[in-house]
Amino acid sequence: MAKKNQIRKQDILDYHEGARPGKIEVIPSKPSNSQRDLSIAYSPGVAEPCKEIEKDPETAYQYTAKGNLVAVISNGTAVLGLGDIGPLASKPVMEGKGVLFKIFADIDTFDLELDAKDPETFIQTVKALGPTFGGINLEDIKAPDCFEIEQRLKEELDIPVMHDDQHGTAIISGAALLNALSLVEKDIAKVRVVFNGAGASAVSCASLYLSLGVKKENLLMLDSKGVITTDRENLTPEKQKFAADTKLNTLEEAVKDADVFVGLSRGGVLSKAMVKSMAKDPIVFALANPDPEITYEDAIAARKDIIMATGRSDNPNQVNNVLGFPFIFRGALDVRATKINEEMKLAATYAIANLAKETVPEIVNLAYGMRNMSFGREYIIPKPFDPRLIHTVAMAVAKAAMESGVAKKEITNWDRYKEELITRLGRDDKFIRLAMEKARANPQRVVFSEADNFKMLKAAQIAYEEGIAIPILLGDEKRIKQIDKQYDLGIAENMEIVDPRTMPEKGEVYAKQFYDDRKRKGVTEYEARRLMKNRDYYGPMMVKHGDADAFITGLTIKYPRAVRPLLEIFGQHGQNRVAGMYIMLTKRGPLFFADTTINEEPDVDGIVDIVLSVAETVKRINLKPKVALLSYSNFGSHHGKVPSKMNQAVEKLKQTHPDLIVDGEMQANFAVNNKLLEEVFPFSDLVNHKPNIFIFPDLASGNISYKLLQSLGAAEAIGPILIGLDKAAHVLQMGASVREIVNIVAMAVVDAQTRKE
Repeated sequence: MAKKNQIRKQDILDYHEGARPGKIEVIPSKPSNSQRDLSIAYSPGVAEPCKEIEKDPETAYQYTAKGNLVAVISNGTAVLGLGDIGPLASKPVMEGKGVLFKIFADIDTFDLELDAKDPETFIQTVKALGPTFGGINLEDIKAPDCFEIEQRLKEELDIPVMHDDQHGTAIISGAALLNALSLVEKDIAKVRVVFNGAGASAVSCASLYLSLGVKKENLLMLDSKGVITTDRENLTPEKQKFAADTKLNTLEEAVKDADVFVGLSRGGVLSKAMVKSMAKDPIVFALANPDPEITYEDAIAARKDIIMATGRSDNPNQVNNVLGFPFIFRGALDVRATKINEEMKLAATYAIANLAKETVPEIVNLAYGMRNMSFGREYIIPKPFDPRLIHTVAMAVAKAAMESGVAKKEITNWDRYKEELITRLGRDDKFIRLAMEKARANPQRVVFSEADNFKMLKAAQIAYEEGIAIPILLGDEKRIKQIDKQYDLGIAENMEIVDPRTMPEKGEVYAKQFYDDRKRKGVTEYEARRLMKNRDYYGPMMVKHGDADAFITGLTIKYPRAVRPLLEIFGQHGQNRVAGMYIMLTKRGPLFFADTTINEEPDVDGIVDIVLSVAETVKRINLKPKVALLSYSNFGSHHGKVPSKMNQAVEKLKQTHPDLIVDGEMQANFAVNNKLLEEVFPFSDLVNHKPNIFIFPDLASGNISYKLLQSLGAAEAIGPILIGLDKAAHVLQMGASVREIVNIVAMAVVDAQTRKE
């Protein structure tokens, strides 16, 4: 069976191929659906901005995408752990880097793979392309060529250039070093530091550590031949900088009594004995990937007083470049910096270090399944999903650029800039990943009904291997095993398979409980036993009886049939009405639509119940509910049945729940456009409170709205999420994709976790 978190080769290839090969596309940012639009966008209108830029090149930032466009450039000579695989084979990595730029910092990218091993050819090619971009991210270029290429381009171009392989790791590990030293109360000027590895990352890390205060005489660097010493011949200029006057030669000799070990080499080279020989409170950064120089388990077994970091996400203190490069470029672009200098790198280092010492937001604790994450030996640097990184690091970099004289544009209102950074991404890109992380922290037992369907079984495989759920496969056991074998999933024999037709003892227990619950609602003992042969009833009873934590169904059956057993078995939670909600992942963050699947024409009290159920759900995922009640009128402008119903619901909510931010009735354009709302209806309680919950007056309008947005590609839909039930159970869209099933599983796990908490 595949290990958890071990993604299969075919799944990876299928992901990169998909219906549209690759991971990126270019989308117009302006309207282009009329002849007038095209005449402005291209000929003849486009001549006007061209003439303005000719007169003043700086206006290119005003009239083109240059100011938010970074080139991700490689020649494929040092790709990840793959080595020199050539420019074309490096393209998936460069596209991936572009995705990270976009989702973490809203920076657009073009990836450029250059067939240019000769540094001079590479440099001249990039220089020729320079006018296109606002910044250049060099990637996966072998040492020592990368040093010359970066230095020359920094000198010869007037836009920020950074080789992330060098400086990204340096900045993040530098922040970790500062915080680790503060925890063990050691003076950075006195600690002995040993580097194993002398490539681009190691040289850059060592250089930054010197800038942070490490003394050159206290730093040793080893390459494949041992300690780099002054009596070695044929050293590159970069290695000469770190050559030491010492008789030490081996790693075992060098690391004895050292305070800090930094590994940027290969797995397994640091032994437990070597760790034991280090000074009191040793700091070990084993950053080789995927296998560190020493495993986290071996390191902490060797020394209880150790502070340990790796490059892996499954260990504490992950040194991950994504903590730095998106936000460094964000800050540099926003002040039109001409370069990324030492001051900006140090500013990023200190900003990341200081952020780890601040109180961790609840959303981060939730994402990583922690109760009270706080600064300490297992938390010396922030987590990648910390939403504060964008404004903390970008602002520090922008300020450093201005103070060091490399910024062409000044920021004068820092509060406004911070708000722009916070709202730039919303939560759309992070929402499902945060849910996945929270699910992974405490996976729950999820019953996969219809597990004898390939898509459901594939989703169960992913949920298990990603560690977000403990699947229970419900369906025809023989068919499940056939599919498992046919598609080489390798999971069925290691998962619990439940076939209601062959479980008479459990079925009898569930039938008795169901009969006791429903005997005064027309259910006979015979009927209860018969229904327990049906997976639609058996699965929910597993959850009710405590044999599972959540239930997923609906892939191959119509929605009403899937929902009916859930309503009969679970019933409503407290006074809340059961309703259907979709989470729409949009540019402005997650938006919650209701009711989209259950209540056809709710009355005033029904609308109030739906609002309260959705608001309670949104609070559970640590978002503040801000509710807009929608109609075809605005604040009483029409007096029809629908507007009156929504208006009355608002009044009732304000009386009974005065702390809830809610308003309406209003048309959808005013609910979505807060500036328009303020301009026309400045009295609205939603002014300066962009709504994230949209309540529709009836099932038709809610269902049509979410399906239009989803089908037009304006939003990714997660749902339907059933709210108001007494247990965690959710019904898929018929024919849902594997991705959609996995997303719902993650939400179901979070739902079950929250109920237990």
